[in-house]
Amino acid sequence: MLRLFLVLSAILAITACMPIERLFAPKADLMSDRWSRVAGTPGTAPDYGAFDAFLATYHADTPNGMTRVRYANVTEADEAALLTFLAQMQRVDPATLDRDQQLAFWINLYNAQTIRVILDHYPVDSIRDIGDGLLGLGPWSYADLRVNGTALSLNDIEHGIVRPVFDDPRIHYALNCAAAGCPNLAAKAWRASTLEDDLNAAEHAYIHDPRGITIADDGAVTVSKIFGWFREDFGGTEASVLAYLMDRANPDLRAALEARGQIDRYAYDWSLNDAPATVAQVAE
Repeated sequence: MLRLFLVLSAILAITACMPIERLFAPKADLMSDRWSRVAGTPGTAPDYGAFDAFLATYHADTPNGMTRVRYANVTEADEAALLTFLAQMQRVDPATLDRDQQLAFWINLYNAQTIRVILDHYPVDSIRDIGDGLLGLGPWSYADLRVNGTALSLNDIEHGIVRPVFDDPRIHYALNCAAAGCPNLAAKAWRASTLEDDLNAAEHAYIHDPRGITIADDGAVTVSKIFGWFREDFGGTEASVLAYLMDRANPDLRAALEARGQIDRYAYDWSLNDAPATVAQVAE
């Protein structure tokens, strides 16, 4: 379904026809009740140290506030370490973790797997270039993961588990799809102990970044297509999206949104979040 959605999005890009794009956007649909089971008390969370080390080495800041990944610099040894980390993650039984531990687990698994997919096909201009055939447009439906014995794709994690189980719009600022228009990839692995603060910070950062909202000189409002594709996660209507954004905006941005009273355009940059070797790694 996501591939069909992306094909249609590409065809309609020149018209920016969000209502039609929304018809083909993946819906939040729990794939199995097993993924909604959570432990009543905290379990033993996976060791995210290897992912921390990878991000510390290849996560990069840019002057405009966007974080990128220095894919070209990843060594064979560090790529192998990432694969080992992913193998360890796939042996975890999420049902042994409490709610916050589970969400941190799924976010880290999704983000690490996305990096792996890019490295497997690098160099590419966009993650949408990875796929079968001329219009494959993306690897999201590949069931390349096997968590606790069950085959899962990136689509399954995001739309079949994370969105329906956790029902929190802030997850869109945590799951990173390797696109320049996406919210920033976190500099460290996500953890239950800081989950709420980190989700709030990621939400604030994206909403106050031009990737999230842009106000033109004439007051016209452009927002990320994330708020259109997944409108149901932000209240279900364009009015509810605008109300959500105003509620979380700083005073100046809120005033601009209130003055306009509408969303004029949706935009998204699918180019790869690649960083040239000259971009410095993020400070620890």
